[in-house]
This record gives sequence, structure tokens and C-alpha cells, in this order.
Amino acid sequence: MAEVVGACPHDCPDTCSLITTVQDGRAVRVRGNPAHPPTDGVLCAKVSRYAERTHHPQRVLTPLKRVGAKGEGRFEPIGWDAALDEIAQRLGAIAARDPQAILPYSYAGTMGLVQGESMDRRFFLRLGASLLDRTICSTAGGEALTHTLGGKVGMKVEFFAESRLILIWGSNSITSNLHFWRLAQQARRAGARLVCIDPRRTETADKCDEHIALLPGTDGALALGLMHQLIVNDWLDHDYIERHTLGWPALKERALLWNPQRVAQVCGVPEAQIIELARAYGTTKPAAIRVNYGLQRCAGGGNAMRAVACLPALTGAWRHRAGGLLLSTSGHYPVDRAALQRPDLLAGRTPRTINMSTIGADLLRPASPEFGPAVQALVVYNSNPVAVAPESRQVAAGFAREDLFTVVLEQFLTDTADHADIVLPATTQLEHWDVHLSYGHTDVLLNRPAIAPLGQARSNAQIFRDLAARMGFDEPCFADSDEALCRQAYGDKVDFDVLLQGGFARLAVPDAPFADGGFPTPSGRCEFFSAALAQSGEAGAVGDGLPNHVPNREVAGAHPAYPLAMISPPARNFLNSSFVNVQTLRDMEGEPLLEIHPDDAAARGIASEQLVRVFNDRGEYRVKAHISTRARPGVVNGLGIWWRKLGVAGTNVNEVTSQQLTDIGRGPTFYDCAVQVAALAHV
Repeated sequence: MAEVVGACPHDCPDTCSLITTVQDGRAVRVRGNPAHPPTDGVLCAKVSRYAERTHHPQRVLTPLKRVGAKGEGRFEPIGWDAALDEIAQRLGAIAARDPQAILPYSYAGTMGLVQGESMDRRFFLRLGASLLDRTICSTAGGEALTHTLGGKVGMKVEFFAESRLILIWGSNSITSNLHFWRLAQQARRAGARLVCIDPRRTETADKCDEHIALLPGTDGALALGLMHQLIVNDWLDHDYIERHTLGWPALKERALLWNPQRVAQVCGVPEAQIIELARAYGTTKPAAIRVNYGLQRCAGGGNAMRAVACLPALTGAWRHRAGGLLLSTSGHYPVDRAALQRPDLLAGRTPRTINMSTIGADLLRPASPEFGPAVQALVVYNSNPVAVAPESRQVAAGFAREDLFTVVLEQFLTDTADHADIVLPATTQLEHWDVHLSYGHTDVLLNRPAIAPLGQARSNAQIFRDLAARMGFDEPCFADSDEALCRQAYGDKVDFDVLLQGGFARLAVPDAPFADGGFPTPSGRCEFFSAALAQSGEAGAVGDGLPNHVPNREVAGAHPAYPLAMISPPARNFLNSSFVNVQTLRDMEGEPLLEIHPDDAAARGIASEQLVRVFNDRGEYRVKAHISTRARPGVVNGLGIWWRKLGVAGTNVNEVTSQQLTDIGRGPTFYDCAVQVAALAHV
């Protein structure tokens, strides 16, 4: 037996250090690394089954070529040489006409800097393909934080254990941030109070001292309401505001418009609960906010994130290492993306940019002077857009185009791979080199391959290296090995020998990064007013630059035909659409469900576990109703993201979500969705 230290590749703040036990060339166990403090020897249920996923009997282990209709998932094996030759020939012919007709589509199927954003970027930049605006998860909140704090920066997660009050805002931490949750529990045992702010009564809400079940898309109003109470009760740190913030008089004027009565009406929560939350936040030291990306998937998600991010500066919470706010730590990392991605390969060209959240509409869009050429070729890797992108009826229709040449790099035949012309077998994390940052702690992690690639699988970087050679790209950068790319990711900013020896290296980040101000904003202050936003033309910010409440486009109860708001939080045992095909996890999850409050179910004659139709103007999907107080009245919870082919009638929750974008960051609005629910026959 041998043990190899690696890193979890998945889209989670925890970025755990892994130890893989290998016997006779096979991974037999994956466990958390006890030597890595943030991991502390603990893994989530999903990643603890990573060996099962790697050695899954349905792994794609040879290149495949489509022999059936798109979407049928019928393929025959072909050799690597034949696959690469055909891809190079097809892409080369399209590029000769206009390389912008080629589009890469990828996201966070792996968070690794090498397998996620290195050789692939070099390939498409050299080709001159359309650029992809990678927006589908975090851009609204990330850009909002940058316009407020100066970057994706904040508290060090370990100090939440010392907080006296923790607001868990828009996060089901037990499901999506397990190691933070362990710190929150440590704080609670020491006397801290935990408050969960979420439309759904999540597993995390069950374990907190209080749950505030606000309506979807009203987080900005709640934050402004808290500011109102901080002002009228003078629970403010005037010295910190004066020395380390920008735009306070204007923000104060706006916040004073949001009295508890108004906030209660907008948010759908009692006035007394708002007043008590503000009192607790204004008078408890140190107080910390763990905010996650759930609250920013609405029309006003960026403004909501800005409003929440202003709160710690008002109370001076940043003075304490156990006070402040954490959304993401990724801005602390000195990644040399220019070295990894080589934007110089564009050689002065300026390809168009296509937003990944509008892929459904864009694949069906004809050529035009405004849009440019129709998309004629699509290369998908690290993503499953047919399942995860909004308004999936359009997405599936776009992928079904016979004139669209589609290549998918994958480990399994997902909904997206079923639509491919050619599928290329990709390695899993246990089979390749990579290096990682985290958005939940401040350690750099190295992933060593624990086993040789199974079958004929190749790493993403190797596949794009091979394609570059077939396309005749002879720049020396296309010869860089995966290990060389790992070394380039941080250059001399991180000692690679330390990574090789232990698997991780700590960044030198101050314990209380903004105790004395020093925000990485243009002004050096926490910017309640953002001049950049005021000038940017982004909705809700033009000529203003202050955070505001921007209501949902599809407000609960506002549309008579679609009176229910729907959110689509992740199922506990999946990570987006990853792990859906791991049988033990699917057995734990059961089947696709729609949580509906007893009052809403009774009004529609819906019995528990009955098949229902969830629909709006964009489409419909069929699913079993689960009558539960996890859903608040007026809101249903469509747990996702199941593969479409595993759902009733071959659809999933994204059949009804919208391609509309957020106010800041051009992100998706998955949780800004009005629907109706109707009973169908018993099953």
C-alpha cells in the first residue's frame, strides 16, 4: 500500500487536503488529511466516496464518436489519433472562416488552476475563439465584494471559532461548507449565538439558535433594515466609520428609509425579529457574518451582497480577528494567471465574449452584426451545461443542433456528453497533477496523481496540448508539462518545495486584515459609495454607486398565473451535477423532490409524495412533491441539480429558471423564478 497527498478539486470553500490509499494501482480509500488544519482529517460524504467515483463502472475510458441522434447517448469507440484528427480538421475549417464561431464552455468541474484554466486558455486564445464570461456561480457576489472591500477578501475562517455572534447568511453550511460549520459549532459550545438567514429551513437552520426565513431576493432590504436600527440606536463605531469608510452620509440617508415595518413587509418576516437581529448584531462583540453565494442569485444579488458587506464596517467588527465577514478568500492568492493562461497569444485580437449563463439563447442565435457569427463549434469541459444552465429547454435545443460540432471532455456520459459528436475521456483528480487555491481558507494545495490514468483517459491539459500540436501551434508554451504548469501558477510567490513535501503551504495573511482599514479599494477604505459602479452602467448602480434593494423581477405572489417563488438549492449529497451518478450518494438522496409548505399544498390539493407539474412560461418539469415546513409559505424548493435523464420526463429544475442576469456581475438569477405547481396522478 501507498498513501498519496492530494487536494479536493470540487466547487466548495473547504478545499480539503486528501490522502489517497493505493493498493496494486487502485485507489481503495480517500480520507481527509489530519495534518492540514482546515481539513483536520474530515471529509464530506461526497468526497469520502471519491474512490468509488474514480473506479466507477460507467467511467468513459476511451474516445467516443456519436452514432445516434444528439441527446440519445449512442456512441462507438474510436482511437485518440482519429478523434484528435477530426477535431483539428473541423475546428481548423471553422477558424479559417471566423474563429469566433468556436466557443469553449467550462466552469468549476475542477477548481484546479492547471486542469481548469491553463493549457485550455492558451489553446483558445491562440485560436482566437470567442471568450466565455464564466458567470454561472459567483460573479454577482464576487464583483460586489470587490466594489465594497476591494477584492474577494475577508476574515480568516479559523477565527469564527472565537466569534460571539455568527450570522450564516445564504448558506447551508452543513451541506456546502462543512469545515466552517465545525468552527461555528465550536463557537456555539463556547457561548456564541448562531442565526441562519435563508428562505429555506435548511439542515443548518435546524441547528442554529434562530432562523430568519426571508423571501427570496430580499436580502438587500434586510441589510438596509439592520443599518436603520444600528443608526437609530447608535450601535455604530463612529471612529471606524470616519477613518476607514467612504460614502457614509449618503448610505445613512438611504438606510433611514428602511424602517422595520417596511423591511418586514418586503422580506416577509416579523418586525420584532428584525429589531432583535439588529440589536444582537450591534451590541455583540465580536460579531461575524459567513455569507455565501445563495443570496446573489437574484436580480438584485449584487446590490444585496454590497449591502451585507457594508455592515461590519458600521459596527467596527473588522477590529477583531473574530469579527467581520467572509464570502471568499480567493483574492488573497498571488496566482500568476498571465503565466498560466498567456493572454499574449491573442496577439492584439479582441474576440467577442459570450455569457455562459445565456448559452441557451446564444446557441440558437443566428449570425448578426451585433452578435457576430453563429456558434458553429463548442468544446465543453469541467461543466455539464445541459443540466446546470438556466432555461434548459433552450439549452437542450441548442445542443441538439445537427450543424453544431460539439466536443466534450468528460469522465461520464452526462446530459451534455449525450449531445456530443466526440467525447474525450478525462482523468479524475486522483490521476493528474494540479495546484489549488481556496475560497474558504488561505492555504495553497498541491495535488499529486495517486494512480495512473485509467484506460485511455488523459488530463485536460494534456488533451489541449495534443490538440494544439494537431492544429500546428508551435509556440514553446504548448510543450509545458502539467507539473511545469503547477510550478508556474504561483511562480516565486509560493515555495513549490514546501508543496511537494507536505501538500500545502500557508499564505501570510494578517489575522485581522482590516483592523486598521487598509482595504484594497481605490480609496483604501470600505467603499459604501463606489465611483467605479456609479460610472459602470450596471443596473441599479448608474449615477448612484450605493447599495440598494433591487427587487426580484419575479416577486412571490405578484404574478397571478405563477404565484409561487421557487429557489433551487443544491441537494445535500450532490455538488451541482457532480456525484449524481455515484450510486451510494444517489441512494442517500433518493429522488428529485419539490419541497412545498403544507398550506400551499393544501390549496392545490397536493398530497405528499404525489407527482406534480412545476411550470411557468419558460417550461415545466415533473417531480414528486414533498410536503414540508422546510419550505416557507409562498416559496417552493426544487432541490437540484439532478441530471435531466434521471428526472421524470427527462427534465430537471432548470427547465423553469431564467436566463436573466444580475444587477452586478452578469450572473444568473436562478432564485428569481415564479412558478405554479399543479397536482398530477399519484405514483
